[in-house]
Amino acid sequence: MRSSTFLYLQASAAAASSFFTPPASLSKRADSCDCYLTNGTAPEYYTSHRLFDFRSLSKYVSVPDVANSFSDNAKAPFANPYFESDDWKASWRIQHWNNSESVKKSATTKDPKLLMTNSFGNVYIEKNQDKDASSETYMTMRTKRLDEFQSAAEIESAEQYHFLSVRMLARTVGSPGAITALFTYRDGGSLAKVQEADIEILTRGPRNHISYTNQPSRTDGGDLIPQASRNATLPGGKEWSEWLVHRLDWTPRASIWYVDGEEVARNEFQTPRDPSQVILNAWSNGGVWSGKMGVNDEAYMQIQWIDMVFNKTGESAKKRGENGSCGVVCAVDDEAAQAQDLIQQDPVPAMSSRTELSWVVSAATLLGITASLLGCL
Repeated sequence: MRSSTFLYLQASAAAASSFFTPPASLSKRADSCDCYLTNGTAPEYYTSHRLFDFRSLSKYVSVPDVANSFSDNAKAPFANPYFESDDWKASWRIQHWNNSESVKKSATTKDPKLLMTNSFGNVYIEKNQDKDASSETYMTMRTKRLDEFQSAAEIESAEQYHFLSVRMLARTVGSPGAITALFTYRDGGSLAKVQEADIEILTRGPRNHISYTNQPSRTDGGDLIPQASRNATLPGGKEWSEWLVHRLDWTPRASIWYVDGEEVARNEFQTPRDPSQVILNAWSNGGVWSGKMGVNDEAYMQIQWIDMVFNKTGESAKKRGENGSCGVVCAVDDEAAQAQDLIQQDPVPAMSSRTELSWVVSAATLLGITASLLGCL
């Protein structure tokens, strides 16, 4: 068996803070890691990592106006060159589809929908004007109600993933009647065959509640599937209008959701099985689920970063040492601690493989991950 190096993070209680911030340089260290091991209640191995960091993009700050007509929204240009760059387009695609077909189908039902279109101009970089701001900028996804329609925002991943752990430092602000979301998605061609694991924030609902669902949550006949959803209360009196680390672990056995490192929901029912995209959106269609926004009302999902470890389609992360696939294992953690640049330490001094790591974990987390790894030897 090939010797393996486990690169871990030094515990630091003194670093405790209100949220976790991953180091901006982590993506530059990807070549040092053969695979990644998550923390939490169900640790998993993954083959790949990507960090999308929107905290220092001042040269791209631009807040476009929302066009007044449906057609102008659909034809709106990108907010700035950042969203036309090769780096962005290699990972994400901003959407401009509309729901005109579903509006027609719903016209004679008990839940008629409002016309909605996604717009390139609703995804943009904004200056962080918070008092004691923790970043220079963030990415905003906007939805606005106009007289005759809803203008919305959606981005979807350019690739499919087969199991992942995705986190984002984000908040939702604005008027009631909108939904902001992060979810995995695979279209099965019919409602019953959809595979989807959701984080959904309803701005009409309590600010300390978030809906977590393995879709579908309804039958084709409109009946609720109660086992599909978990409605969770945020821990510690937190609200979704605050900066929080929202996390979804999509594993072969369950979808598991965390807020600031604390598990808030888990569902083994209808766990997605097949390769899926990651989608983020801010929207409303005036239906029963989203609610109705007042004319000219707006809501926003503001995101400082998105961080993912994942398996690519057709791959699986093998346990360390198995066929030499994970010679260097990097620990992934999103405890509620302020990241600091720390010197990487090897658990066995004789091992020479080294890389810089700068994430902070609690002592309990470190012991748990170490025990998990020892069990894989």
